[in-house]
Amino acid sequence: MASPPATHKQLALDIGVQVQRDVNGIEMGVLENGIPFLTQNGLAKICGAARSVIYDIAQEWAEHFNDEVLGKNRYSWLRQYLAERGYSEPQLYIETQRAGQSHYAYPDVVCMALIEYYAFEAQNKNQTAMDNFRKLAAYGLQRFIYDALNYVPPDKWRYFHDRVSILTDSAPDGYFIVFHEVTGLISDLIAAGLPVNDKTIPDISVGKIWSQYWIANALDAQYGARIKYEHHYPSYYPQARSNPQEPWAYPDAALPAFRHWFRHVYLRTKYPAYILTKSQHLGGRHKAMEIAEMYQPKQLEKK
Repeated sequence: MASPPATHKQLALDIGVQVQRDVNGIEMGVLENGIPFLTQNGLAKICGAARSVIYDIAQEWAEHFNDEVLGKNRYSWLRQYLAERGYSEPQLYIETQRAGQSHYAYPDVVCMALIEYYAFEAQNKNQTAMDNFRKLAAYGLQRFIYDALNYVPPDKWRYFHDRVSILTDSAPDGYFIVFHEVTGLISDLIAAGLPVNDKTIPDISVGKIWSQYWIANALDAQYGARIKYEHHYPSYYPQARSNPQEPWAYPDAALPAFRHWFRHVYLRTKYPAYILTKSQHLGGRHKAMEIAEMYQPKQLEKK
């Protein structure tokens, strides 16, 4: 899968490859966030096209992504097809790092677009793409890759539930901890499709910004001093190597102030930006925008 990048250099994401294999000559895999992918080689073979052509298409996509006027060429067709399916990323692939090397994963939605293009829209249509499109249209590329790799999606709630179990009685008497206060948010995010695991820990985002707010407004003087407490991650988290962590616990007297801040400041002004940093974990910016808008002011007022 390691190969020259298909487009202009972009930052690699902190997403690993869960499983990857060559299945009947097609290189495929699944990322840690559950997104199935084909490598550039795999995509070229399943489309019946040369790898260099897939390279050119990805480069063309990046170069013209900001164009406002679309014509009737290959790029325009792909742009409309993918936009209708919620894909609006500036690259056609997801770049990750493994063993110090860059890897380029073309997500299933991009793969299906190119297969359909070569089956029915390209000037030089080919039978390979047409045969594969007919097979995958009914079966689904995601299911095809999952089954070919014997991949079973993990329990999406495991990371969260295991932390809940460990942190149940961790708050010192007379104090509250941020994790307990944002469990509703974390549950909403998991239900909406955001992989919450050792790489996506929403309470860290909330805790850092609340700490800054606490210091900036000298809330110690109003509610009493905050204190450190022992915070443990489950043993399979990389963060567990430095257990126990020592984040802040806040006086119970400040709990109403925290809840007001969380509802009216964090969710309205900080949360959307945090979610948009996770767009690739969600498969694209369109899905991230949907989740970022879950807590709009008018919805909050109804609660």
